[in-house]
Amino acid sequence: MIFAMIGTMAATMAWFDGRAALRVGGEPPPAGQVERTPEGYRCGACRITTPLPEGYPGPTAPGAIEIKRYPSVRRAEVTRSGSVDWGMNGAFWPLFRHIQRRDIEMTSPVEMDYPGMLDDRDARPSGWTMSFLYRTADLGPTGSDGKSVVVVDTEPLTVVAAGFRGSYSMSVVRTNMEMLEQWLADQSEWERAGEARALHYNGPEQRARDRWGEVQIPVRRRSAE
Repeated sequence: MIFAMIGTMAATMAWFDGRAALRVGGEPPPAGQVERTPEGYRCGACRITTPLPEGYPGPTAPGAIEIKRYPSVRRAEVTRSGSVDWGMNGAFWPLFRHIQRRDIEMTSPVEMDYPGMLDDRDARPSGWTMSFLYRTADLGPTGSDGKSVVVVDTEPLTVVAAGFRGSYSMSVVRTNMEMLEQWLADQSEWERAGEARALHYNGPEQRARDRWGEVQIPVRRRSAE
């Protein structure tokens, strides 16, 4: 991976020009240029045709690293333990039935949270969570829905994100997480501020090799000291 680091001063100036995302590393454009389309987004063979929640930044190009800002979002969560690769299908269906009951249109991405992965890369995530996102908060109330689904409002979040193309397996998540950890170690402006997560932009109708996703680590600016 080629790291195209942007100077701290230039990055800081660009960050305050109103954009929700700033490219800070990875493969240089135009090889990884994201385009808006009438259906959503595309980048090479990758496509997104499902709408994102209001205010969400667009996807990160496969191979790119970006700093991104996310607003609060209302989301339906299911928490599980054990293997993520084997358990994702079982977590998907309670969430799908939840949005059907509330007559909520499917959005993209599906969010995956992995507590503990940054502390022990060899261990399974403890209590991983899959979430479907509401496009707007007025589509339904927060609180429990049945035995396993809980609807919550998240806090605004700043992350460093690595875009990827391919399978949504944990091996791909770990590879991109390690790349982000290396990026954090190689610069001095940002520091880790939370647990790793992944965004899955495509459903099973998209062949695995062309699925679009990204792995993210919450960050904050380092203090002046």
